[in-house]
Amino acid sequence: MPTPIPSPSPVPPAYAPVPSAYAPVPSAYALVATDLDGTLLRPDDTVGARSRAALALAAAAGARHLIVTGRPVPGVRALVADLAYTGLVVCGQGTQLYDADSARLLRSVTLDREAADTALGKLEAEVGAVFAAVDQDGPEGVTLIERGYRMPNPALPALRVDSRDALWERPVIKVLVRHPELGDDALAAAARGAVGDLANVTMAGPGTVELAPYGVDKGTGIAAAAELLGIGPERTVAFGDMPNDLPMFRRSGHRVAMGNAHPELRAAADEVTATNAEDGVAVVLERLFG
Repeated sequence: MPTPIPSPSPVPPAYAPVPSAYAPVPSAYALVATDLDGTLLRPDDTVGARSRAALALAAAAGARHLIVTGRPVPGVRALVADLAYTGLVVCGQGTQLYDADSARLLRSVTLDREAADTALGKLEAEVGAVFAAVDQDGPEGVTLIERGYRMPNPALPALRVDSRDALWERPVIKVLVRHPELGDDALAAAARGAVGDLANVTMAGPGTVELAPYGVDKGTGIAAAAELLGIGPERTVAFGDMPNDLPMFRRSGHRVAMGNAHPELRAAADEVTATNAEDGVAVVLERLFG
């Protein structure tokens, strides 16, 4: 059964009341946490007009929008500019906390490069050769891909390198792994068994199995952002589509899976909305804040 929506509470002091007889009634939810790929973004990598209007509706009711994504900081800059978004962004599967307003990286957690290389070796001992890529640390970090690795989203920039050793020349926040034959679920399961506590393993999208610092995920990222904003998990509504969103769900009061979501995430959701192509985020926000 879906988690019941709490009764509306008074407007927090941080939100100035609207001087109108028709001021919006504040929602029980003060934080709207959205994944990007497969969730807020349509298949063409854009945010639809209906979703933009629904986010504006939530903002008018006093709620804050928090983007929570597997993309590193360089992969979100153009999007936040297009949205005129000035809030916090949880990037890189929780490894980075970015302030879009000041264009400043507030926090970053790197993956030990020796541990990452060892983890890949252990995985290859189990499943054979894999193709790897890394997201470098920092606001100007580059995505490096070794020969044979194919970017799941060709719209995101990447630089090809000649050897695996070149992946470790600078600090990294996470490693992306692909297998020439195994599907995502099988590869993720094999990686969890092989890697142990060397890294945190997650599946972030089609063709996107990732290794992040152990103990770091979207849940720790949203917790850090919510603490800065002074908003508890019970007042958070979260939207996602893949297993990497499960830790975010555990830190949220209401969990919404997209109609195109992975079965594992659908099973953990309080409700399932329409697909990302159908502005599924907007469908729920219109109900909660309309």
